[in-house]
Amino acid sequence: MAQFRIPGPLRRLSDGAVTVDVEAHDLESAIEALDARHPGFRDRLLDEKGDLRQFVNVYLNDEDVRLGSGLKAKVGKDDEISIVPAVAGGAGR
Repeated sequence: MAQFRIPGPLRRLSDGAVTVDVEAHDLESAIEALDARHPGFRDRLLDEKGDLRQFVNVYLNDEDVRLGSGLKAKVGKDDEISIVPAVAGGAGR
């Protein structure tokens, strides 16, 4: 089973769970499996076209999926998928 690491801001969708195990063969099916167990994740991670949202970063075993196969990235047993919401802005002077 692959395992999602859920960031604090999205844990309300996972009933507070820090990690969620899913059975999947690629990242796209992993997101679908996560959403089936905890509805709302698909809408937070994917846009209306089914692509990763611009301000959400997803890592598969510490590799940014946007730099590789994207949603078609193969997911295997013991893989870790991390969701990292982008952070922007800062304090002005």
